[in-house]
Amino acid sequence: MKNLKLHFMLTGLILCLAAASSFAQEKPGEEKKLEAVAAELDKNHSEGQQRVADMIKAEFGVADGLIMGLRFKKLGYGEIAIALGLAQGLHRTIKDEDLYKIVSLRQGPPVMGWGRIAKELGLKLGPVISKVQKISAEVRRDEKGDKAAEDKKTEAEKLKKQEKADKSEKTDKDGKAWEQKKSWMERMKSFMRR
Repeated sequence: MKNLKLHFMLTGLILCLAAASSFAQEKPGEEKKLEAVAAELDKNHSEGQQRVADMIKAEFGVADGLIMGLRFKKLGYGEIAIALGLAQGLHRTIKDEDLYKIVSLRQGPPVMGWGRIAKELGLKLGPVISKVQKISAEVRRDEKGDKAAEDKKTEAEKLKKQEKADKSEKTDKDGKAWEQKKSWMERMKSFMRR
């Protein structure tokens, strides 16, 4: 009887450990990649988050109010892009009920990962990853362009200051030369008067 009890306890413990390890498994590669790209959208960019919001609006054809509403639900811009991508994958257009279903699955209870949400909706993460990467690449490209323009402007300002300093120095030299010439002329006049 004791051996049987011990046997059941050990079997139960082994089953619990197996179940716990299956829940503690790492996220699949696609989900990790998606979260990494989404995290990049959530970074503070030089122009603030408005640029990211504008890119999301352009990519998915949604209004500012929808993005603001999702921000009020404490979603980052990366998560918003993912949710919109999944909602768009369901019917090719974004329907509010699909979007809010996805957000409620994400926020729980129980909280679900993006891979599990996609699986439950019968979708693949690949197209969503592509869209989020595209948005991220566009933001980076625009920031690089802005930085290059800013660097060019700074360089032009430096050049302008240098030219102004050179001109001022030349004027000083010309002024001194004139003073010397004027002094020489006065001496000559004085010499001729004698």
